[in-house]
Amino acid sequence: MEMTDTSRKRRTEIADILKNPSIGEEVMVKGWVRAFRSNRFVALNDGSTFNNLQIVLDSDNMDQDILKSVSFHACIAVTGKLVESAGAGQAVEIQAEQVEILGSNDLETYPLQPKKQTMEFLREKAHFRMRTNTFSAVFRIRHAVAFAINKYFNDKGFYYMHTPIITGSDAEGAGEMFRVTTLNPEDAPKGEDGKVDYNQDFFGKATNLTVSGQLQAEIGALAMGKVYTFGPTFRAENSNTSRHLAEFWMIEPEVAFYDIFDNMDLAEDFCKYLINYVLEKYPDDLAFLDKRIQDLEKNMKKEERRPMGLIETLKFVIENDFERITYSDAINYLKSSKPYKKGKFKFPVEWGVDLSSEHERWLVEKKFKKPVIVRDYPKDIKSFYMRQNEDGKTVAAMDVLFPGIGEVVGGSQREERLELLQKRMAEMDIPEEELNWYLDLRRFGGTPHSGFGLGFERIILFITGMSNIRDVIAFPRTPGNAEF
Repeated sequence: MEMTDTSRKRRTEIADILKNPSIGEEVMVKGWVRAFRSNRFVALNDGSTFNNLQIVLDSDNMDQDILKSVSFHACIAVTGKLVESAGAGQAVEIQAEQVEILGSNDLETYPLQPKKQTMEFLREKAHFRMRTNTFSAVFRIRHAVAFAINKYFNDKGFYYMHTPIITGSDAEGAGEMFRVTTLNPEDAPKGEDGKVDYNQDFFGKATNLTVSGQLQAEIGALAMGKVYTFGPTFRAENSNTSRHLAEFWMIEPEVAFYDIFDNMDLAEDFCKYLINYVLEKYPDDLAFLDKRIQDLEKNMKKEERRPMGLIETLKFVIENDFERITYSDAINYLKSSKPYKKGKFKFPVEWGVDLSSEHERWLVEKKFKKPVIVRDYPKDIKSFYMRQNEDGKTVAAMDVLFPGIGEVVGGSQREERLELLQKRMAEMDIPEEELNWYLDLRRFGGTPHSGFGLGFERIILFITGMSNIRDVIAFPRTPGNAEF
């Protein structure tokens, strides 16, 4: 067995070999060594599938320098005959005839070793973590969900809008935004009031990285009927929790002529579609991630474990009609619950206070045992653009709640009545001149319309069963961290 230049030969992806094995044919594969045992058996993976392909080496007749280089995570090209496997664990294998080492393989200093690594360590080595079984599964599923999002909306006649990343408006009213400027921070021009004069900045005004594409999506919906955005959004929130990122992706459909009930129907159908797509198309990745969770929870106390296995949880969502209740109903249910009466809830339960994750999970996992959509929230805890209900206290907002994670979707029917929107903006100290174009949408050809936002990383977190949102995006941006 000799080192041979295989660069001109046609490579076959491992996924194709495993789907349609041509027994007896000569094939060439390229990939990374996931395992090498007995100086003979190589588990090779090229990223095209979760599954490895076994390569059998004739180590007695192999160049010893090459043999020494066939180590953990070395990149190799193998040519040989595809045969039925005599061993357990795989249906086919390649009897290697030629092996080539691709690239430099100074693996003595390679930071990953063939053993379990902590998530914290792998985040520090994010340029290598996709090579592990866990992260290759996560990022294949991330791709699958991204594809399914675009397919879903395209098949339903929605138009994909690219909304601005740089914006002069704050859609959420949160104020926690990243400034975009070309001004020299050490010598910025000042006005007579001593403040930075953004009239001299690149855009002639203060601008930020967007927190949402919703307001611009409303422009599209009120012209083309059904639109959606799918792009990066940014929050300058100094939070280091397992649920927060400074840079993340959002999906935001917006539909003219939809009321809050149409909006809930769309959100439920959309979530079920995404989950069902992954269950159908990526069963091997999900099975691995499901077993990973089971292994992690073996030594945990029962109350610390997830209420269901990963695949069971996903089927729980797609096989149940989502329960629909009002916020007031939710507060009443919570106040009647055993955890509330025994003082086990950490956060207060009272009308006017937003629901916390523990409250949301109780509604889903204990009270209804199915996903829940809560609507008609108090207006004082919601954004200015949400349609005010006739009671004067609530708005037509809705949240979709899932097991284990709580809220995954937040949306509303938008306030289409100009006078009421202006009044609400005044109450919340939002200057009309900054959003005059938004008010124009109500002045000229306005109509009831609705939409929602789905945090992309949040749904990936749910589908993969990972416990930290930093582990479902390739290069997480968090306070103090902008590596890679």
